[in-house]
This record gives sequence, C-alpha cells and structure tokens, in this order.
Amino acid sequence: MPFTLLSLNTSRAHPLDINGRSVMSGIVKRTVDGPRAVGRLGIEGDEQADLTVHGGLSKAVYAYPHEHYPFWQTVRAQVGVAPWDDVLPYGALGENLTVSGLLETDVWIGDLLRFPDCTLAVSEPRYPCGKFNAVMGFKQAARDGRAGLVRLLPGGADRRNDPRRRVV
Repeated sequence: MPFTLLSLNTSRAHPLDINGRSVMSGIVKRTVDGPRAVGRLGIEGDEQADLTVHGGLSKAVYAYPHEHYPFWQTVRAQVGVAPWDDVLPYGALGENLTVSGLLETDVWIGDLLRFPDCTLAVSEPRYPCGKFNAVMGFKQAARDGRAGLVRLLPGGADRRNDPRRRVV
C-alpha cells in the first residue's frame, strides 16, 4: 500500500474553549521540521490531554488522509465557522501524520506502515470526540465516515530492542 507522508505534526496540550468551558486538548497540531523520536507513548513533543480516550499504548500516533481535507473545509464554511477560502493547515484534524494515498478502506488492524527508521502497526480506527467536533464545527463528525484513518502503535513487527525510533 504505497502512501506519502505529507506532514509530521505535534502539539502540547493547551486550553480549548468548548461551549464556554475551558478544557485541555492537544487536538490542534502543527507541522514540525526534522525527525522526531517515536516512543511507546507517541511522538516526541506531542501531548494528549485526556489519556483515558487519547494516546496511551494502543493510540500513540494518529494518521489522517489528506484526501478528506476538502470535505472538512467545505463543512466548516457551510456551518459558518470558517470562510470558504480558508485552507486547513496540516495537523488541524488532530493527526500526527498527514498522509496521502492511504484511506480508511486501505488498511486493516495489524497492518504495518513502514517509514525509514520506524514501523507503526495499525491498532484501531479513530473515534472522534467532542473536541474534534468543536474544532470542526460539525456535530455529526463521528458518524460521517471521514472521522479518521487509524490509530497507530509504534514498533509493529520490527520492534528491535530500541524503544525509540525516528520518523521522517
């Protein structure tokens, strides 16, 4: 399954306003330059605020297909949370890896995604939370089918004795 990594994205947890209530979130990620170490709990420099539903050993890294970006840009404009010509930056959907050529229908749990110095195993689909819905301005995001590619588990079948890898 050939695919292209378009962007590597991270975020520190920060306050996010949801319906007048401040909650901590790491959903709005930004592109970072250069390689980052990948450990058991995710990518160096990335945080998730609520580890009961995000991150952890089975959801350490999140990939999202760039092919769905135009849909979200349109939805955001339709509900009035962004102008029609507003372009979502890589990482805006909360993903660590913005990919092209790899859709939800292309992968299965247990598939391995290989990078130059890192192999990630597909562990589960993403189930968007209220933070995703709030950021996108679309309450039905979780039911749309474009909710996310996969959560990824570092290591996969190639897990040598090195607990940290590089992703480029």
